[in-house]
Amino acid sequence: MKKTSILEDLQKAESHSKENYITFKDVLQISENKKTPLSKIYGVGTFYSMLSFKPRGRHIIRICGGLACHLAGGDKLINKLKEVLQVDVGETTKDGLFTLEENSCLGLCSVAPVMMIDDEPYGNLTEEKVEEIIKSIKEGTKK
Repeated sequence: MKKTSILEDLQKAESHSKENYITFKDVLQISENKKTPLSKIYGVGTFYSMLSFKPRGRHIIRICGGLACHLAGGDKLINKLKEVLQVDVGETTKDGLFTLEENSCLGLCSVAPVMMIDDEPYGNLTEEKVEEIIKSIKEGTKK
């Protein structure tokens, strides 16, 4: 059996959750399996902004808040996403389809402004492109 890190175990638990989050039961299981205190499991989990201990939508939208994206108009994209989704950053849409999150940097500065939906990056965004992407996901024509 391959040894895994706490981070890998947390990522796996989150990926198996219908609501994209790590439950207390998951943390207990990891703690028992690794013979590691709960505080250390939570410490690792809370260090990484892409992990969550609260329920989220089926699709996680991560908008970049880094300098390159900000200078390329990222603030307009955040506002457009808030408008289209009818949520604020950190919130989930009423239908449970999307959660909007802001990250300090997604590391895709060369195609700023950018966002990721789940694990798929989208660059060189405009307000119109953002709206089209969200619409296509809602209609099931993308992903």
